[in-house]
Amino acid sequence: MQIVRVYSGDDGESHFEDLTPDQLAEIAPRIGDGPIMLNRSQAQSFSDYHNAPRLQYVVFMAGEVEFEAADGSKRRMGPGDVLVAEDLTGHGHIARGVGTESRMSLAVPLAPGP
Repeated sequence: MQIVRVYSGDDGESHFEDLTPDQLAEIAPRIGDGPIMLNRSQAQSFSDYHNAPRLQYVVFMAGEVEFEAADGSKRRMGPGDVLVAEDLTGHGHIARGVGTESRMSLAVPLAPGP
């Protein structure tokens, strides 16, 4: 299982950080306002640079997706992986659906951290 945080750096770019299960256990209880959403999308898709729509964590349940930051670093995520999305400002990140299986994920809103 991968747990990856994507966040906006002081340079205005999105960056990745690997988190531990213990760090996720501290973040997950901070449920924010808004709905928990079940998202379904086609296997092949592309979303150019964009910011996270809200503070949230996303649990991937089916299919694969690849995220890319402006520095070219990439993270491929699949079932059981978690993305903590915190890049609300700046340049954002790219998301690509990869593989042949439709994607399904659960997005949980987060309240701002301490």
